[in-house]
Amino acid sequence: MTATTAADDDLCLRPATELAALVRKREVSARELLEAHLARIERVDPQVNAIVTLDAEGARAAADAADAALAAGEEVGPLHGLPAAHKDNHLTGGMRTTWGSKLHADNVPLHDELVVERLRRAGAVRVGKTNVPEFAAGSHTVNELFGATHNPWRHGLSAGGSSGGAAAALAAGLVPVAEGTDMGGSLRNPAAFCNVVGLRPTPGRVPTWPVAMGWSTLSVDGPLGRTVADVALVLSAIAGPDPRAPLSLSDDPAGFAAPLPEEVPGLRVAWAPDLGGLVPVDPAVSAVLREVLPVVESLGGTVEEACPDLREADDVFGTLRAWLFDATFGDLVRRSPEAVKETIRWNAAAGAALSGSDVARAELAHTRLHERVVRFFDRYDVLLAPTTQVLPFPVELEYPTEVAGVPQADYLGWMRSCTLVSATGCPALSLPGGFTPDGLPVGLQLVAAPRADRRLLEVAHAIEQATGHGRRRPPL
Repeated sequence: MTATTAADDDLCLRPATELAALVRKREVSARELLEAHLARIERVDPQVNAIVTLDAEGARAAADAADAALAAGEEVGPLHGLPAAHKDNHLTGGMRTTWGSKLHADNVPLHDELVVERLRRAGAVRVGKTNVPEFAAGSHTVNELFGATHNPWRHGLSAGGSSGGAAAALAAGLVPVAEGTDMGGSLRNPAAFCNVVGLRPTPGRVPTWPVAMGWSTLSVDGPLGRTVADVALVLSAIAGPDPRAPLSLSDDPAGFAAPLPEEVPGLRVAWAPDLGGLVPVDPAVSAVLREVLPVVESLGGTVEEACPDLREADDVFGTLRAWLFDATFGDLVRRSPEAVKETIRWNAAAGAALSGSDVARAELAHTRLHERVVRFFDRYDVLLAPTTQVLPFPVELEYPTEVAGVPQADYLGWMRSCTLVSATGCPALSLPGGFTPDGLPVGLQLVAAPRADRRLLEVAHAIEQATGHGRRRPPL
């Protein structure tokens, strides 16, 4: 086993913003930083199973090139020399991309997809790939190809999903930066379960390419990090327009990397403990999050219990997701149903049964929903709610079938605290919100007005600094 030291472990658990500065000032070399992380991966990842493909030699060559660029005085990107692992549904040129499916166990793409290309252009050193559920469907990271990813806070419990490998890798100190995708909570849910930060940006903020349905707003790419500032730094590297992505926003991404304020005076906060009575929530989750409200008020904000009218969001999300699943997986399901898990078959079949009128009804409701949330955020700066309705559950369980004593109709039911928000098109972030008495993390979801991603980061940073929950590390 590779030798490791307490200093190496400290290096692996420091914020990415600090590590980027150390590398840039040449106080730590990219190679030294990489070797510390490779040693920790070797020692810790067998407990977690977060990184499913590792290219140590390729990473060493990239780290040496990063050091040579600094020595030559070249201009470098904001993530220069930072080890990164990519979600295993993101195409990585020359490195296998499996989507957590045995069908693609040996698939090696020729080119990076856009989000991976941008991370590498920003200077990130590619280490490997992070685990996902099969085809990144569902919020529990387990598949027949690689098995389950375990929660760094407690072995045997779920790390969430579908970006569960990425969130677990961050929490365990295996990489300082990571990225993922979010349709129904796949960045937020694992961030909550693993006590890290996950941002679902406004659709178009981080353009996705290649993509089969470029006009869909349901699935977005976004950053994860151990701190809000780390997430902002990664966002500055992966945001920005691309003409191939029809929804991409033209704002200059550099603004996200600007220092985040410590104070947010006059903050108007809406607290929605059950999203307007629409979702059941485990009392243990609610008890932890109630403790955050006095902290928010101490920042000079006013907190009121309020929620936009989300009653049509279930139909919007459920219909448009099913439509998307039939378009993406329908042919495969009809041709080889045994090749995909039952939940994907169910979702694709629901999409195949839709009529044009069904999709039109959902899009009309989608527009009404957007108008209501825009009016809501005229009165409030941010909405606070639970990220997840449950605590991390045993890895053997495919998904919770009951929440707070309420049976869930399908595998999406327990994720509705996230899926309802996805339908609004608002940026949403999961922030470490506290711990249960027996040490399990709970996520606080922050939601801002459409395109107000920077404001969302500012508010999240201020709450993060005041609570300090994100500074705790799992007992690995």
